[in-house]
Amino acid sequence: MSASFAIIIPARFASTRYPGKPLVALTGASGVKKTLIQRSWECAASVPGCAGVWVATDDDRIADEARRFGAQVVMTAPECANGTERCADAIAKLGNVADVIVNLQGDAPLSPPMIVEQLVARLEEDKAAVMATPVVRCARSTYEHLAEDARHGRVGGTTAVFTRDLRALYFSKRIIPYLPDGAAASDLVPIHLHLGMYAYRPSALAAFAQAPPSELEEREGLEQLRFLDLGLPVAVVPMDPLSWDSIELNNPSDVPLIERVLQERGIE
Repeated sequence: MSASFAIIIPARFASTRYPGKPLVALTGASGVKKTLIQRSWECAASVPGCAGVWVATDDDRIADEARRFGAQVVMTAPECANGTERCADAIAKLGNVADVIVNLQGDAPLSPPMIVEQLVARLEEDKAAVMATPVVRCARSTYEHLAEDARHGRVGGTTAVFTRDLRALYFSKRIIPYLPDGAAASDLVPIHLHLGMYAYRPSALAAFAQAPPSELEEREGLEQLRFLDLGLPVAVVPMDPLSWDSIELNNPSDVPLIERVLQERGIE
């Protein structure tokens, strides 16, 4: 890749669904407990060629924990309403650190590091796109996890639909598209799970921060919908199903599921 990239991990304490989750301890394969923010940072730090990794937060508790395990920290405004706004604020403070800014959300410690390189490469390939983000076709077990959460009124993840030329049409915390009876019975379900990672051009981050939230963004609680509302092209990077369930930490019930994957994959 010719473009340089840096990784920002936005982290806030006051999560609506799970307050304090960046500091939740997750037990790995060796029995060692590490906080969610540390595991997310270790995932980011393993990406080769990165110009730098920063934890962006407005909370001293998270900042102290990040500095404890050696992370660089940038303090951002408490008014940041979502991770993209926090990345924009971080870059406004850090300056011109890279050609592409990658947002690796702090609740997705199971994200494969190689996705970062694929996102940066996609922006190099698609010059008109202002942002790129990954989606994974659901294995049946992942779909069943999403469906079980939906039956109990929980949000287990975000799904995405996109065009044949891999431009995003919509993202939702509902399971989309609609599946007729029997369509979820195969090993590969025609549903794409959005992974919590974005690669932006710095100019797109600035445009995002200057625009007010859109109605759909506020209803869904998904900041990426602001780019679509502004008519800005969002590129999608589809991936084959992973050999593990890439579960985000959205609810307390996700903790044992993530710990099981950590143990199965031998991640300490």
